[in-house]
Amino acid sequence: MAFSLDNVVPWGRSFDEYRAMFALTNEDLQQKILGCGDGPACFNAELTRRSGCVVSVDPLYYFSAAEISQRIDTTFETVIEQTRRNQSEFVWEQIRSPDELAEIRSAAMQEFLTDYAAGKREGRYRTASLPTLPFDDGAFDIAVCSHFLFLYSAHFSAEFHVASIRELCRVAREVRIFPLLELGTIRSRHREPVMAELSAAGYDVQIRRVPYEFQKQGNEMLVVSVS
Repeated sequence: MAFSLDNVVPWGRSFDEYRAMFALTNEDLQQKILGCGDGPACFNAELTRRSGCVVSVDPLYYFSAAEISQRIDTTFETVIEQTRRNQSEFVWEQIRSPDELAEIRSAAMQEFLTDYAAGKREGRYRTASLPTLPFDDGAFDIAVCSHFLFLYSAHFSAEFHVASIRELCRVAREVRIFPLLELGTIRSRHREPVMAELSAAGYDVQIRRVPYEFQKQGNEMLVVSVS
């Protein structure tokens, strides 16, 4: 049985993973960045320590740190157990085992939780959800969306994806989305129709290879911008 989840779960990735997943250069990291659907990732915390300019949005940020921690605890073992049962779907090179995955993810999410209260006060963690964002046109240089769009294709329609990407393009000069696979390590059913609709609407749409692969064949991101 392939890896599957009934709902979107809080699952945070590290700063180094973000850099690799989105092929973020040192120059990119000096831009104004929006992380959409970041959940309990530590990208915001680490980039802020490096004097970067970043805002993360997620409906998860409606909750307190204690409530988010409880939600993580509720789903953590489910995700790790699914990974153990479906190890053939993953590339065990940068991350060498399910146990190491658990350690990396746990450390990233703990770093997020440590930073969360300060980030909320500073406006770095904002409660919002696609396809509507509370930002002015062109507020950011780059918007990144990790493990939400396309990954949960069974949960969200192609129309939702198009509306969400158009909204991201409204608030950011360039949008990067990773991965382009669904849960279960299959190509997203929405990839081609969404790309076709965006291209027909005048957006510049590209698929770029990135230096990161954990899901097998999951080493590509979608890059979208206004032509």
